[in-house]
Amino acid sequence: MLEASASRCPQKTAVREGALSVSYEALQINSQCVGTALRQKGIQRCPVGVYMEKGIQALTAFFGIVYAGGCYCMLNPELPDNRLRSVQEVLQAPCMITTAAMRDKAQALFPDVMLCTVEELLTAEPDTEGLAVIRRQAVDTDPLYINFTSGSTGVPKGIAVAHRSVIDFVGCFAEIFGIGAQDIIANQAPFDFDVSVKDIYTAMSVGATLVIVPRQLFSTPAPLIDYLCEHQVTTLIWAVSALCLVTTFHGLAYRVPDTIRRILFSGEVMPQKHLREWQKYLPDVMYVNLYGPTEITCNCTYHILQKDRDYSAGIPIGQAFPNEDVFLLDEQHRLVTETGKTGMITVRGTALALGYYNMADKTANSFIQNPLNPHYPETVYLTGDLGQWGEDGELYYCGRADNQIKYQGHRIELEEIERAMNAMEGVERCICVFDEKRQRLKGFYVGTIDKNELHRRMSETLPPFMVPGYLRPIETIVLNKNGKIDRKATLALMEGT
Repeated sequence: MLEASASRCPQKTAVREGALSVSYEALQINSQCVGTALRQKGIQRCPVGVYMEKGIQALTAFFGIVYAGGCYCMLNPELPDNRLRSVQEVLQAPCMITTAAMRDKAQALFPDVMLCTVEELLTAEPDTEGLAVIRRQAVDTDPLYINFTSGSTGVPKGIAVAHRSVIDFVGCFAEIFGIGAQDIIANQAPFDFDVSVKDIYTAMSVGATLVIVPRQLFSTPAPLIDYLCEHQVTTLIWAVSALCLVTTFHGLAYRVPDTIRRILFSGEVMPQKHLREWQKYLPDVMYVNLYGPTEITCNCTYHILQKDRDYSAGIPIGQAFPNEDVFLLDEQHRLVTETGKTGMITVRGTALALGYYNMADKTANSFIQNPLNPHYPETVYLTGDLGQWGEDGELYYCGRADNQIKYQGHRIELEEIERAMNAMEGVERCICVFDEKRQRLKGFYVGTIDKNELHRRMSETLPPFMVPGYLRPIETIVLNKNGKIDRKATLALMEGT
């Protein structure tokens, strides 16, 4: 994709990051330099960590790793050090790419890996013949990237996604929503979050310009809107939480980014009042509800909102993308086709991830033989999400089947938060719940530790989106007859808090 766009429009801006920019031709050449240097160091066909802020350098590292026949994994510096170490324990990457400015921090975090700076790698002369040899040995089921998500055991799960899955998905994605070379895509998502995959590879596939939105702007809506206007952004593929931030602080009342042509949102249910606010100021924009876990390469269903339709009963997650089959299974793994009956959303097709990296047991639990097909090997993915078919023939999301939630665009295992909380000195027993009405994580615990101190300690272990904003000491946690925590009873006891 990168090479095709570099051939069609070599001098066009591929990526813009603040005052910096890079053309498609330069991005290709720089990536070849990185790929050549990695090959010379013997780093081929293996995972490589990328420890740096998102931006042009990170993308150069990504593509350079791909040139070397490897797959990349973004280790976001915003995450706590302990979390990053846990990711590396699973990943076992032999090499880590960072920047000169972050080298010392990276060395302290990852002392047992080969550490390279992107500046150093860029000094290599591109060896196009050597890279061509690697290309000829590649197959489309080779992994392209590994993204880590929450794990119920406290160990993050790395989702390995193949080239073929991204190629298959992105082509359909760009075509369905009319994204082309003329578009300017504003990247909101971190590069370790799969929403960014749509930004990066849609832009590369059609030759659009990708504009990296600085992270700090998402706490100041007025400068954020100014940034979108200044860069004449046409396309937002954003997490629901980011769109809601703008409307919560009345950013559109300040200024309307009227170059926007399409807004695609995902990660959690879009609140109706926030959607109506966007529609009020940008009535002619295409709005799209996207659904899908990281394990199926970004999204498996979509619904293009209709202007005059009443969505008070909920926005459907819609219909399947081409070459993906999305269906419902009951608890006995039988097909659910009846309207209004709940089943687990299940997916088959090229879009499925390869599985969880270095976690065969976890993979076997979620990526299973299609129970509807006893005739030949065929893998389906059990999403853990519940859905129903509506009278309109479209699919509707009905929540989680397990103790996993969706919050700020991330899928989170509540058990992982509880495990971290229970590990704190001063906590005897705890429970974490998600208040869907207030869209808030709440932690209740029996113990002597001060709630502010508990918040501080948890922030050292967990990503910010996994630290409950509300913590409260309580006298007791309700147990069931088996001595296990009764979540519903405890939540009922705490209702109204």
